[in-house]
Amino acid sequence: MIKLNLPDYPLKTRCQGNQDFIFDQFRKKYVLLTPEEWVRQHFLNYLVNDLGYPKSLVKVESGLSVNRMGKRTDILVYSQQIKPFLLIECKAANVPLSDKTFDQLSLYNQAIRAEYLVITNGIKHYCCFMDYETNSYQFQSQLPAYNLQS
Repeated sequence: MIKLNLPDYPLKTRCQGNQDFIFDQFRKKYVLLTPEEWVRQHFLNYLVNDLGYPKSLVKVESGLSVNRMGKRTDILVYSQQIKPFLLIECKAANVPLSDKTFDQLSLYNQAIRAEYLVITNGIKHYCCFMDYETNSYQFQSQLPAYNLQS
């Protein structure tokens, strides 16, 4: 897999048949190792190991309904008050981050209303703070660390 713009972590992988799998410590099972999953697992480790988010506040691939259609969020992190704090959309490293990516995340956020939105392809990461009072957003220079959350 490609080297990402994230720290290296000792991720557990295995080959079964002719497919590679990676262990997801949040779902507690091996999942198919796709390029997007490679990014997701690194970003999850970054949140927990480098930014200090407790694993207990992180949900991976949780379902939601958008316009009566079933969708899945990549990563949703809750605050200590169990309110949506970070909503994260992961793409494979070779997928450029675009307005379309941000629109997808914004659509999901209509149902979730997270405080921060993040898009990443493992190479580039964008984070914005949502201001629901003014119905605007502000891009941030970095992701908030856990101890900075509300």
